[in-house]
Amino acid sequence: MLEYRTVPVTPFAQNCSIVWCDETMDAAVIDPGGELDHLEEVARELGVTIKAIWLTHAHIDHAGGTAELARRLSLPIIGPHPGDQFWIDGLAEQSQRFGFPPSEPFTPTQWLKDGDTVKIGNATLNVRHCPGHTPGHVVFHSPDIKRAFVGDVLFAGSIGRTDFPQGNHQQLLDSIRERLWPMGDDTVFIPGHGPESTFGEERRFNPYVGEGA
Repeated sequence: MLEYRTVPVTPFAQNCSIVWCDETMDAAVIDPGGELDHLEEVARELGVTIKAIWLTHAHIDHAGGTAELARRLSLPIIGPHPGDQFWIDGLAEQSQRFGFPPSEPFTPTQWLKDGDTVKIGNATLNVRHCPGHTPGHVVFHSPDIKRAFVGDVLFAGSIGRTDFPQGNHQQLLDSIRERLWPMGDDTVFIPGHGPESTFGEERRFNPYVGEGA
């Protein structure tokens, strides 16, 4: 069974998630934006062994620590979708612009596309390509525990920004309605910032994509 711990990191309070298989205690880190010493400390407290990095997208607060963590622990970098290559290439410039510690580009070990799966230990998650916030944004969905790690696609009461380069508002709305809602109203999602919610709650009441929008 998959378990997870959400660890806010960086000045943007980005929800990095450590996910692990409770049978093997192998873990993946979703979106290590920074504060790597703290992330490693949490992993030790949980008794898990980090085996991979999974990325939803390549904005600095989500991907800023990726190259260093991969080097430290000899980890494969899985994701995002190739549409975010230009964001990866610009990580050093992003870190300067937003006042983050220096960050560096990297080459993912594996790019992801819609319909792929990722595995940690005996737990398998489905990958959905959900562009709009960035062109290469992906979401990780565990039907077994009814959880989805959605990065900056959807938030409790809000949606991702689309005013960054290659953002697309209509594409984001389509991603949410066509690729997130079918995961089920009772699925809890872990957003890139802020509290968890359910797709049912947002489908009904979210002012941007809810039934009244």
